Amino acid sequence: MKNGKKPTRQQKVAIIAANLDPKDWLIMKNLSSELHILHRVKKESKVISA
Repeated sequence: MKNGKKPTRQQKVAIIAANLDPKDWLIMKNLSSELHILHRVKKESKVISA
């Protein structure tokens, strides 16, 4: 698995819109229609539709 990256400002807005805290999530994939995120501590992954 690749290392997650810190979210950009636009990605933080998308994470907040999904009722999540952007400080707790890392970006795994940034697709045009989806955002794949990984929790920093729990290693839980989610997909956010943009």
